[in-house]
Amino acid sequence: MSEILQTTIPFEALSEARLPGISPLEPTDWIVIDEAYDGQMARREALLEGRRATVLALDERARPAARELLETVLAALDARADFIEAGAQVICPDGRRVAIDWDDPLGTLGRLVQEDFCLLEKRGEEHVLIGAVLCFPASWTLAEKFLQPLVGIHAPVPEYTEDIARRVQRLFDGVRPERPLWRFNALWYDDPELHQPRSAKEPRRVSPGESGPYFRCEKQSILRLPETGVAVFSIHTFVVARENMMADQNAPMASPAPSA
Repeated sequence: MSEILQTTIPFEALSEARLPGISPLEPTDWIVIDEAYDGQMARREALLEGRRATVLALDERARPAARELLETVLAALDARADFIEAGAQVICPDGRRVAIDWDDPLGTLGRLVQEDFCLLEKRGEEHVLIGAVLCFPASWTLAEKFLQPLVGIHAPVPEYTEDIARRVQRLFDGVRPERPLWRFNALWYDDPELHQPRSAKEPRRVSPGESGPYFRCEKQSILRLPETGVAVFSIHTFVVARENMMADQNAPMASPAPSA
């Protein structure tokens, strides 16, 4: 399989920010279309066609939220010149025509944009993963995390302490529809493959320190759907070859301010 890479990341991804490293997000910066669009979308199409049960899950009670998310993304794409909504379909930048299927809102989303989307609803004391289209997992599996609360989703991440868990829960409690948030994470990988599921029981397939040939970075956004009140956690994945990452590290970029 050919490598699907970006040559740059539009923020200072090599900087270190204290977890959870959250900053305000301009709504117009939520959906990112970059140079890897064609390749990533071809990979997503193949995964949705051949491994749908692995990359998509939806609690039936979450269907209204999934439809609202599709409406929200379509509205964002309508403001762009590179997407054309033509009746019941969208013409994408790579020329594909994607049918708008309201009976399959997450599947439609997975074919439209590079972002993965997770729906989280407050059930009891924590937000629970009630639906997702997750084509590009970075060392986790949707099957293990589906219908799990935030603490269960992050297990067994050693950095996800009780203090971090409380702060993340407060973020999901407090995010407002008109004030989305974002952060990023990044690791060096030996393998540029975008679809990297991993059971929590398996060793992580990453390079120690900064020795890997590929830099994988996720732009993670959090917003709230105004009608259903469900939180959306979206992930835009960048994979950049080491030589490009090192050459680009001194370029002027914006970065999220560390969070206390």
